[in-house]
Amino acid sequence: MSMGTAIAIIREGVLETLILAGPLLLIGMLVGLVIAILQATTSIQEQTLSFVPKIFAILLGLILLGRLLLDSLVGYTRRLFDMIPHI
Repeated sequence: MSMGTAIAIIREGVLETLILAGPLLLIGMLVGLVIAILQATTSIQEQTLSFVPKIFAILLGLILLGRLLLDSLVGYTRRLFDMIPHI
């Protein structure tokens, strides 16, 4: 296996990780921002208040985006297995 092939595999793996984790992290970040704004406007300074809505939002996002994320992961895995004979 050449250095270029190894770098291409690693680059594609990092990109796939970003594709899989990005939407769920973005959902968590947006929900956290909304909760932080609500806490600031109502002067409620409870630190644990933001965890439950974030967890539910991420789980909902995983339910809604799960099929798309799984298809992307399966496609990446198939491409890796297809590369095995050529390496």
